[in-house]
Amino acid sequence: MKQLQPPLTGEVITQLKAGDEVQITGLIYSARDMAHKRMCEEIKAGVKLPFDIRGAIIYFMGPTPERPGKIIGSAGPTTSSRMDPFSPVLLAAGLKAMLGKGYRNQQVREALKKYKAVHLSTIGGAGAFLSRFIKSSRVIGYVDLGIEAIRELMVESFPAIVAYDSEGNSVYKR
Repeated sequence: MKQLQPPLTGEVITQLKAGDEVQITGLIYSARDMAHKRMCEEIKAGVKLPFDIRGAIIYFMGPTPERPGKIIGSAGPTTSSRMDPFSPVLLAAGLKAMLGKGYRNQQVREALKKYKAVHLSTIGGAGAFLSRFIKSSRVIGYVDLGIEAIRELMVESFPAIVAYDSEGNSVYKR
């Protein structure tokens, strides 16, 4: 089990191989389709994003409402391919890892190689379980998007697997 602590460096990324099991501890950011679209528009317009994207991990997730006394509701991954139109722009801006579930298209896989980044997958259908690894959650951008707002999440030992590495290898080809 490899330990990841963002922000990630190119050196850390190149050591990750498709199929590696990882645990993430530190700050990551959640964002879904509409937040991705807005981030790309802001990057193209030269507007500063709500967080430093360089070395960051974005978790494709929009949580359910938290129950009383809980930090966050169910926090399972969104289908990664929904972010495919936006991912190359974010990778070019310095994003080093994405976390979701399922396949990525050829354009994203090529961008992962070009910008030395990885795509991580986690357990779909297990949002209540995954929420246990989130120690804090706060909205930091695009509050008007509701559950699709960008959240800063402090995670501890969050489980994932390297689905696509920076060399073009895929766990799905095994």
